[in-house]
Amino acid sequence: MIGKDSGVMKAWEATMRKTHAVAKKRANSLFGTLTLANTGEEETNKDDDDDDEDEDDGSGVFELYNEEKFLPNGDYYTGQWANNFPHGQGKYLWTDGCMYVGEWFRGKTMGKGRFSWPSGATYEGEFNSGHMDGTGTYTGLNGQTYKGQWVMNLKHGHGLKSYANGDWYEGEWKLGLQDGEGRYVWKDESYYVGEWRNGTIWGKGLFVWADGKSFDGCWDEGVPKGNGTFKWPDGSYYEGNWNKDNKDHNGTFYPSESSEECHFDWDPQELYEVLKGYMVCRPGDKVLVFPSQKRLAVWRSAKRGDSGKNRRMSVDGRVSVGVERPRERMHLWDGDVSGVNRTTSRMSDPGEDSMSLRTPNSESVAQLQPLKAPRKSKRQGETICKGHKNYELMLNLQLGIRHSVARPAPTASLDLKPSAFDPKEKVWTRFPPEGSKYTPPHPSCDFKWKDYCPVVFRTLRKLFNVDPADYMLSICGNDALRELSSPGKSGSFFYLTSDDRYMIKTMKKAEVKVLLRMLSAYYNHFREHQNTLVTKYYGLHCVKLNGPIQKKVRFIIMGNLFCSEYVTHRRYDLKGSSLGRITDKPETEISETTILKDLDLNFIFRLESSWFQEFCRQIDRDCELLEQEGIMDYSLLVGIHFKHISTEGEIIPIGSQTPTGNSFSKMNSSKLNMVVCVYLGICSVIMGMNMPARIERTVRKSDFEAQLVGEPIGEFYEVFLTFGIIDILQDYDISKKLEHAYKSFQYDPTSISAVDPIQYSRRFRDFIFRIFTEDS
Repeated sequence: MIGKDSGVMKAWEATMRKTHAVAKKRANSLFGTLTLANTGEEETNKDDDDDDEDEDDGSGVFELYNEEKFLPNGDYYTGQWANNFPHGQGKYLWTDGCMYVGEWFRGKTMGKGRFSWPSGATYEGEFNSGHMDGTGTYTGLNGQTYKGQWVMNLKHGHGLKSYANGDWYEGEWKLGLQDGEGRYVWKDESYYVGEWRNGTIWGKGLFVWADGKSFDGCWDEGVPKGNGTFKWPDGSYYEGNWNKDNKDHNGTFYPSESSEECHFDWDPQELYEVLKGYMVCRPGDKVLVFPSQKRLAVWRSAKRGDSGKNRRMSVDGRVSVGVERPRERMHLWDGDVSGVNRTTSRMSDPGEDSMSLRTPNSESVAQLQPLKAPRKSKRQGETICKGHKNYELMLNLQLGIRHSVARPAPTASLDLKPSAFDPKEKVWTRFPPEGSKYTPPHPSCDFKWKDYCPVVFRTLRKLFNVDPADYMLSICGNDALRELSSPGKSGSFFYLTSDDRYMIKTMKKAEVKVLLRMLSAYYNHFREHQNTLVTKYYGLHCVKLNGPIQKKVRFIIMGNLFCSEYVTHRRYDLKGSSLGRITDKPETEISETTILKDLDLNFIFRLESSWFQEFCRQIDRDCELLEQEGIMDYSLLVGIHFKHISTEGEIIPIGSQTPTGNSFSKMNSSKLNMVVCVYLGICSVIMGMNMPARIERTVRKSDFEAQLVGEPIGEFYEVFLTFGIIDILQDYDISKKLEHAYKSFQYDPTSISAVDPIQYSRRFRDFIFRIFTEDS
């Protein structure tokens, strides 16, 4: 209606610009704004619908000036400064002796710089969001160096490593270890060139000794295994099958015609003894703290009226007002909420009084009721049978999927051309009821079928190791789809396949546009990060009914996170906001399929150390992708399976499985078993899929309604966790900006879900790193 009258439209836009400016001003007075653009730019640039900071160089947004700051905790900074951020060229010296000199961007080390540790170790090169990321050189205290590519503080890509004992390696690295093709040279000039895996010689390769002898063949865990040839300098060689345990060991010796020396008495097992003197060096330096873990101490002076209270502001713009915690007198902020050690990250919520961190008293803990498993629920969804209102739509969908997947296509390379991601890359197919040259006859109505970017989604299914026959059988088999009882908040409908492996969601046109816009980045993200927690999409399609109605139904096929061998007892949809984030159901109505929210959560999740470190890195990578693509309002969907439930339905804590069991020994035995499994590699764990963990029960203060994370009470449970990031197709469009402006008048702006992607990403990560911690 507004679109029909340009005068009304202009008046509405002017009103909303003023409304949004007032809301931002109010938000800034409450918690400090993340948006550094001035309101004058918004007033003059009427065609710009995006309130985010899209300019990477910050020109016209920041007021840059040189500053020298002696911070209250003893840190020192000198260099360019903008709006309470180090921004530009600058030097920061921490009280522990660490120092960074180089480029900054909005409080993060970004660009080229040099970081030095108190031990004398240095890194000089490229930084990204606080991490050593790009090309750089690390020089350790003992003289070893690495020059090459880095990703998220880890050697990743091509690089040259020189060790303190004189050895060196040049080749491919993956997550800090040699992996791929590489050359290792020992100090006596013997060398190996070939394949590596997880820091070990593994695959096909050539080992050449300084005296001219060589072995060319297959390797396994650093020793020959399988077919291979050992040669002497005179041309004689031994060819056969190799095995360290002398099993299946056989081969043939071929003497050299030009040499009188014989090697008939040579025992192939001697090779394994010789190789014991050629060990691959392990990292000599252990980095105790990474640049991304170093926090910046930034203070903002108190405003009038707050003179009696300390007003602290971290470099993400959050302010906390109130009594300081005795053990942390400053609010220190990790530049991008990333790093390795997140075990001490449980701080007060933004806008939450620091006094809310008091431990629950013994009386409140003693009054807690034992946890009970939610009531069992029937199988989700209503089977779509003949006569159902969406029966024909289901038939159309199944016919289209069968046609798309079975369509002949050349073997797709993982390296796709840019044209494959073009939003105009789509294929229309008509399905008349009587059939056609390309389609079979069917009992449904006449319809058209559209495939969006078919080559990309076919390649994604290949990347996800999806067998085409199994995929078709799941969606298009004899068993019907099931429609979930109620549509989602967005108005979309959800359908489940009979085997629960796939979920089909109807989509709005705007969501389709967002996915097609970010498809290239989405695809590359999955290629680079196999542990990504982002939702997997298998196909994007549209059904258009022919006739007078011309109805279009767009839908996406994605993986069902809770398709598991374990029953999911509790499900949580977590965003990191508090407004409206509680389930409005009584306890008696909560079942295994009820989706609980942030303020329903009463656990802290504890992951084994190596899994926790990888989890933190992956959350950072995934959030950076979504932030760069302008996405917000996504969630971490978490499913919990409790390992020990009594016959009465009570969830049994660790240490209570037997009446005489010792709580401490039981708890540590559980953790020890988990660590041993990881160390020996006898449990194959996929990030986010049925991960063994411990969770600790928490309690919220009854007098603080919106406390986002409760206080741990030392009650632990053994569980399997399933989790992933969902709802990644909502950009910060005009409707979300209006929602933010409207709700900011009524509620604390930090508590609402609709905020810009940069603030959303930071708040989301901060929350996730408080509820997930290392099991130490």
